[in-house]
Amino acid sequence: MSKIVILNRKKIQLYTVIAAVVILAGAYIGWQQTKPTVATAGDSSTQILQMVTGEFTAKLDNGKQIESYQFSPSSVYAKKNQPVELRISGVNGQSHPFVIEGLNISAVIHKGKTTVVKFTPKEAGVYTILCQTHDNPQDGGPMVGYLFVQ
Repeated sequence: MSKIVILNRKKIQLYTVIAAVVILAGAYIGWQQTKPTVATAGDSSTQILQMVTGEFTAKLDNGKQIESYQFSPSSVYAKKNQPVELRISGVNGQSHPFVIEGLNISAVIHKGKTTVVKFTPKEAGVYTILCQTHDNPQDGGPMVGYLFVQ
């Protein structure tokens, strides 16, 4: 036996308002995530940049589980000749050894901990933050982020 659902004008208006609120909230959250991440500590000379590790998992039609790792946000911005404190918190994955190409910086991010790297970029440019564990598609990568120095 099938059910018949009858919607009156008030219900349609209510559902329309709920849908609009959900869409606007999603757009606002997406817009907030596209803003550059730059903050300063108590002393205005040190730039504090924050990132986290993230993971996406999915199951293929054949039942195989696949995963992909990421830095979030994927890009951070800094000013040259100003000290930077890059804080990367490990949320997913046990550990992520990484390098910042072109700056001779390397460290390891551990799940549940925050890795802090301090440096002063001397040249403007785009520097790749590359996880050495997830650097190709076979290992859930590339897990890559970008440091834009202006």
